[in-house]
Amino acid sequence: MFKKILVPTDGSEPSERAGEYAISIADLNSADIILLNVINTDYLDALPQKDLSEKIDEGLREEAKEIVEKFKKKIEDEKCNGNCKNINWISLIRPGKPEDVILEVAEDENVDQIIIGKSGKNTIERFLLGSTAERVVREAKVTVNVII
Repeated sequence: MFKKILVPTDGSEPSERAGEYAISIADLNSADIILLNVINTDYLDALPQKDLSEKIDEGLREEAKEIVEKFKKKIEDEKCNGNCKNINWISLIRPGKPEDVILEVAEDENVDQIIIGKSGKNTIERFLLGSTAERVVREAKVTVNVII
């Protein structure tokens, strides 16, 4: 039985499919769904102007809020049709390296399961660094479902 399910989202189709799958599990178990958007701000430290990095960071945070809200609404509208009464939504936006933040939130929030899309938006990063989902699967201390 699952009480807390973590769904990292970047607004991509694989993360939407992960959200749809999470809905079915959460509704059956009266579980909370934690929607997490990670803002990868590592590169902002390299910018020479602090005010520029602050403006970009602010823009990324606004974009993250929009992604989470649109994601939640789309999943509720398409999967629930207003019938997901047993689900409590929790939205989190955190800065950092995606796999590190996902694992930290999973531990801090005592989640029972992570449901993650196979790949996100950034194809070049996946090619160079490997998949965030793969690293989460290798290092998570809870069940991880990777949705293709």
